[in-house]
Amino acid sequence: MSQQRKSDHIRINLEENVNFHKLTTGLENYHFLPQALPEINLSQIDTTIDFMGKKLQTPLLISSMTGGTEQARQINYVLAEAAEARGIAMGLGSQRSALEDSRLAPTFQVRHLAPTTVLLANVGAIQLNYGYTVQHCQRAVDMLQADALILHFNAMQEAVQPEGDTHFRGLLDKIEQVCRALPVPVIAKEVGWGFAEDTVRRLVNVGVQAMDVAGSGGTSWSQVEMYRAQTEIQRRVAATFVDWGIPTAEAILAAKRGSPATMPIIASGGIRNGLEIAKCISLGAIIGGMAGPFLKAATQSVQAVLDEIDITAKELRVTMFGIGVDSITALQKSERLVRIKN
Repeated sequence: MSQQRKSDHIRINLEENVNFHKLTTGLENYHFLPQALPEINLSQIDTTIDFMGKKLQTPLLISSMTGGTEQARQINYVLAEAAEARGIAMGLGSQRSALEDSRLAPTFQVRHLAPTTVLLANVGAIQLNYGYTVQHCQRAVDMLQADALILHFNAMQEAVQPEGDTHFRGLLDKIEQVCRALPVPVIAKEVGWGFAEDTVRRLVNVGVQAMDVAGSGGTSWSQVEMYRAQTEIQRRVAATFVDWGIPTAEAILAAKRGSPATMPIIASGGIRNGLEIAKCISLGAIIGGMAGPFLKAATQSVQAVLDEIDITAKELRVTMFGIGVDSITALQKSERLVRIKN
């Protein structure tokens, strides 16, 4: 992936309206029944979880965003320092650029800033059909000393991208080879359009050990590519798919139906606060991922990212207090989340 494309993606996400026009996360259709008598103390609420073999202080993931450029390195360093300070997880952007040019590896290498927390390596699943092997995936993990590998799925983005990789036939078998060979868990991640239940089942059956549903309602990557379009034809085709996808709430439920009860589900896609993370966990996720709010904060300072984390964590704790649950396990089991009939 070219450095120019990486730079374009950062700039467009910061400067343009790349949200879905009508399709939402679906989380607005769900509400908690308040518990006016919580019978717990706010100060004793425990938001810790075990995730990828480590303990996190809050079920929060800085979702994969970037790498491969000097600006991306600065962003990743800020995010990693904040993730370590608050005990939350962090995913890195696609490492394709660094796998193809080792000089770019330092833009992803943040383990020295985040020695104890969960770091997730990241490779596009489609690259397995373009010459990538288990060895490439292992190199991506080694580059970060990562706790798991994300294989991201972005078929729609590739289809509307001028330089997109669209040879998807036979990919599932190659995914299975990676899952069987790697010593760390493999996470399947959509990039903003969600996984349907049948897709979840197919990926679980070949060895994927966690799902990041990344549903619709946040960044629409077809919109991002619309802003990068080089011709009017490319622009119009990309614009057509602005509301493509599965709302995040429905994608969580699909992942829950399509996977074993013990499999971690990461909720992401348009999540903006701790109340929404609580809804996602009550729907079946174990952790919530956010990208957009952290990208904007990371261009300001480490403190701005810390503030964003602290606000989100406090919102989650207040939500839990407001429904009378004192742990993430209790939140997962709570029956106080109800769907509002449309």
